[in-house]
Amino acid sequence: MDEEELTLKYGAKHVIMLFVPVTLCMVVVVATIKSVSFYTEKNGQQLIYTPFTEDTKSVGQRLLNSVLNTIIMISVIVVMTIFLVVLYKYRCYKFIHGWLILSSLMLLFWFSFMYLGEVFKTYNIAMDYPTVAVIIWNFGAVGMVCIHWKGPLPLQQAYLIAISALMALVFIKYLPEWSAWVILGAISVYDLIAVLCPKGPLRMLVETAQERNEPIFPALIYSYEEVQQTDGSAPEREGAEPQTRPLPSGMPRSYSTEDDLEEDRGVKLGLGDFIFYSVLVGKAAATGGDWNTTLACFVAILIGLCLTLLLLAIFKKALPALPISITFGLVFYFSTDYLVQPFMDNLAAHQFYI
Repeated sequence: MDEEELTLKYGAKHVIMLFVPVTLCMVVVVATIKSVSFYTEKNGQQLIYTPFTEDTKSVGQRLLNSVLNTIIMISVIVVMTIFLVVLYKYRCYKFIHGWLILSSLMLLFWFSFMYLGEVFKTYNIAMDYPTVAVIIWNFGAVGMVCIHWKGPLPLQQAYLIAISALMALVFIKYLPEWSAWVILGAISVYDLIAVLCPKGPLRMLVETAQERNEPIFPALIYSYEEVQQTDGSAPEREGAEPQTRPLPSGMPRSYSTEDDLEEDRGVKLGLGDFIFYSVLVGKAAATGGDWNTTLACFVAILIGLCLTLLLLAIFKKALPALPISITFGLVFYFSTDYLVQPFMDNLAAHQFYI
């Protein structure tokens, strides 16, 4: 098989292998938004990172508050990312692992308990607390082992998709409506800068990891890897693999390395990309309330992901996964919600069919 055929084969496979987890994550979020009212109810509570309320009569004041909320949120993300890079640069691995473990504990135990409770309330399912405790303990404990130690790769992938969906649902509930849209636009710009600028934090992180020949933490990245081994044995997924080339969160990148024993081909996507893709589609489902708008955003994100991988194949350079998809998603959302849907409603009212 020549190089072009090999690139085409694995390129198409990588697209499919990215579509499946991204689609699953967005489907979980949209299904929850449409069925569990808890995540769409606004009770005045907001994240500590978005202190300015949008319950104002003035449109200008509401817009100003959403911009201020966005500035604070992006500033927190920038500071935490730089903090992570500094810790990694000075080899504070134990501190980073502790930080990631605490984050995973909160997501797998607390957020999943909240989610399960709201699902039970919605469907009027009665269950005693000891049984719920056993379910949450088993779910969380297995997830901690798979993510931070070792376990089957499909199970680890499923847990990463689950925690991305849980995080996205929390953002959808507690982010003010206008602030959420402005934050989505701003995070795309930040992702572009952080990945492509020479001194961007994500770029510095991956360059440091490549210099040390170390993998980036599996709790931050969804990875699909295809390993072909000469002895025919199945690949085993562990928390840290010395043979895996590291990639930053937020950058899908296909790669191949060859040696005497195995050929490793894989694609990786940061969990932040899963979260913000799902936030966009979930917000469209929650605020638009129409399936046309939700499906338009879903298709836009997948088209953007395809274009990102296409540019990746052209430029042979790691690229951010958010800007194209989020830009398409925002354009599709507002155009569908404010142009296409009123037009279709008008056609239906006059019983015109196209």
